[in-house]
Amino acid sequence: MTEELFSTYLGNKRSETWQVIKDCLQEFQQADADVLAMMGQQAYLPLLEEHWKIVTDYPSRLGKYLRPGLVLLMAEALGVDTKQALYTAAAMQTSEDWILIHDDLVDGSLERRGEQALHRIYGNEIAVNAGDTLHECMHRILNKNHELLTPQMAQRVSREFFRMLSRTTFGQFAEIKWTVEDKQDMTEDDVLFTIGGKTVYYTIAGPLRLGAILAGSTDEQLDRIFRFSLPLGLCFQIRDDVLDLTSDFEGMKKQTCNDIYEGKRTLILLHLLAHATPYEQASVRDILAKTRNEKTQEEVAYIRRLMDKYGSIHYAEDKARTYAEQSLALLDSIDFITNEHYRKLFRSMVHFILNRGK
Repeated sequence: MTEELFSTYLGNKRSETWQVIKDCLQEFQQADADVLAMMGQQAYLPLLEEHWKIVTDYPSRLGKYLRPGLVLLMAEALGVDTKQALYTAAAMQTSEDWILIHDDLVDGSLERRGEQALHRIYGNEIAVNAGDTLHECMHRILNKNHELLTPQMAQRVSREFFRMLSRTTFGQFAEIKWTVEDKQDMTEDDVLFTIGGKTVYYTIAGPLRLGAILAGSTDEQLDRIFRFSLPLGLCFQIRDDVLDLTSDFEGMKKQTCNDIYEGKRTLILLHLLAHATPYEQASVRDILAKTRNEKTQEEVAYIRRLMDKYGSIHYAEDKARTYAEQSLALLDSIDFITNEHYRKLFRSMVHFILNRGK
């Protein structure tokens, strides 16, 4: 299948990037041990071991590594040696792991990558501390670019990296605020706005732009990358929303419909509310207004059945396909990628994002 080319690439790059992350985390743990030794506090080394066991829990579960894979894909496509891009890719993946720890706590998620969510194992306070520590590790990994790159290049990478993260946390703020406040007048533009930060920039555009910056791309070229990434990021998130309702991720998830439990406003939900009867709309809104723990399985199943009744999932799948087609059409605008092998990889990447989970 078309997406298999990129899937294989991603698997190979995951191994390379994970090795860098693992080495860095071991280095940072040893640095912490050295501080204890300097302070004459070696008796607390077992406590430090326990701390780092928790900190490295999510990283060691190994996600798909899409974001670091895109950093490396763009960098390599533009002629950058892989080694020059690995710290940026490793920092990208580490950012995902600390964000997920915090997101899982905020969302009340039950699991992550086939195991219990961190806060459900160790409690909220320790989970937050682990996320904070990984956040700090992300900075230390990114700072290692100064060992490989010119000061100007390392600074340019950092500027883009933190600009991307700032837009991501702002998008998360908007989604949390509107969910907590049970915002009743959400529009499609509102949903696309939150996706723009949380997914378009963080998952697609940011990683690709970081890879291009490592190759010395111009601001105009970075703008073209963003235009290509915009519909692809929308496709990614919509596909993610569909999978939340329809897939157990090959046995990795014990509970589907988490977005309904969490009360998230997705395009699927908006479509349902636009087509349901007034009575059904009122029932759905009453359920959504409840907290995750207050919602029953029967109530969630009721909303899920309505989504099937009104074709809301099919609507979302059609939207995702349309966005993927728009992204493929815009690939020609990134004409500074001249290597045909990498152009095939980019096309395969679009199909991978559209068809994942099928």
